[in-house]
Amino acid sequence: MSEVFITADTHFGDGNIIAYEKRPFLNIEDMDKQMIASWNSIVKEDDIVFHLGDVSSYSLSKNKEIINKLNGKKILIMGNHDNHLTISQWMECGFDEVYKYPIVYNEFIVMQHQPPQYINSATPFFYLYGHVHGTEMYPTVAKQSACVSVERWNYAPVKFQHIKKCVEELIKQNF
Repeated sequence: MSEVFITADTHFGDGNIIAYEKRPFLNIEDMDKQMIASWNSIVKEDDIVFHLGDVSSYSLSKNKEIINKLNGKKILIMGNHDNHLTISQWMECGFDEVYKYPIVYNEFIVMQHQPPQYINSATPFFYLYGHVHGTEMYPTVAKQSACVSVERWNYAPVKFQHIKKCVEELIKQNF
């Protein structure tokens, strides 16, 4: 049975992100190699991975090489650093589905690149997002949202069921 994973902000090929986010990698090659290995150690071929944007700064041909090394059915919700390729080019790289705007999954989970602007207790949705990397003003998990930037989850996709358990535990603690 396949499992669902979520991730964001891999930034394959981006040397600046290593310094900017204080990523624990020696260089671009080390970062790419370790993140691919981490991804493939937990994601199996029949699993589904939603990537919530900022995949890579590489060219079309290098992206094909990287993305085809990653296990699972890959679905991309494009981020602000993904516009150097078109939707069809991202699909050519190995994504099974690509969306330019947020999507609603399972009728109540909004998946988008950037965090929601406003959430109130009556909002019937749960938000998954990236974009903010390790910025502390955004909690990793809250009652109605979770940040799935790789910095928050050991530089690998996280199981949706794990996020769900974290939220359930948080709700129990607050009641």
